[in-house]
Amino acid sequence: MLTIDNIAKSLGDFKLGSISFEQKPLQKIAITGESGSGKSTLLKIVAGLLDADEGEVRFEGKRVTGPAYNLVPGHKGISYLSQHFELRNHYRMEELLEYANELSDDEAKDLYELCRIGHLMKRRTDGLSGGEKQRIALAKILVGNPQLLLLDEPFSNLDLPNKTILKQILQDLHQHKKVSCILTSHDPTDTLNWADTMMVMQHGRVIQQGVPTEVYAKPLTEYVAGTQGAYNLLTGDKLTALLPDVKGNLFKKMMIRPEHISLAKTGKGVEAIITDTYFGGHYTIIHLGIGQHSFIAYTLNNTYKKGDTVFATVPPEHLHYL
Repeated sequence: MLTIDNIAKSLGDFKLGSISFEQKPLQKIAITGESGSGKSTLLKIVAGLLDADEGEVRFEGKRVTGPAYNLVPGHKGISYLSQHFELRNHYRMEELLEYANELSDDEAKDLYELCRIGHLMKRRTDGLSGGEKQRIALAKILVGNPQLLLLDEPFSNLDLPNKTILKQILQDLHQHKKVSCILTSHDPTDTLNWADTMMVMQHGRVIQQGVPTEVYAKPLTEYVAGTQGAYNLLTGDKLTALLPDVKGNLFKKMMIRPEHISLAKTGKGVEAIITDTYFGGHYTIIHLGIGQHSFIAYTLNNTYKKGDTVFATVPPEHLHYL
């Protein structure tokens, strides 16, 4: 459906370089990475809103070109939504949507219900909350009947209830409207349980790509590990403190996710002192001290208290060299 072939772009001191990937119909791709890594620049090139210096984008076999080749930038089958919504003021929502609509009345009505905006049609932009603006902006590009939806940090300005609603809308769009999607996000909780493919960007390059479970469990670098959630970095004395029987190169970096450190009040394992505990909702965050080293663990047991002595064990299959 979509082919990105060696895309490169220079913007001042920043360079987006040599990015290639493919997207199949209905495939959900998430792009993560720190601010300034090139996520938005890449999406705009894919959308035809920005020209690449090198390489090309092909959508359904045809080249996607940018503003240098088109009076009105953008591609008919691709819609891009920024995190800023970009809705005109002083219009009722029904007017904004009518101007962009290419669907039948029944199709449009179904879409508005799917986007949870049927009750907002008579309101103006200044009468909407942030979550409502996001859903209106999403519906506004969907009534153009795109085949590929590009969402640039769609969750960044939303509170948890509105974020939950938007996630459900995206699932419904994928299942019922057959819209393919690429989205960018800083938060792994927004992408790990949604994406079919995860791409991690740093300094304008894709440094790891794979299914979410692989990227989460087997990151190639410490940077990738950090983009997907909390982790313990183990090397040298810190490694042997948690794993006294470990063998191998102690100068290599190894990581373990907090949920893979098992704790018990008795039994085998390395003796540790709980230095702090935090309520994390459906789990408890435990800070451990082993000698002079600190570790973080997650547990479903909420009976642990600061100052308790516990025994920590680590399943070897969850250790991963970076």
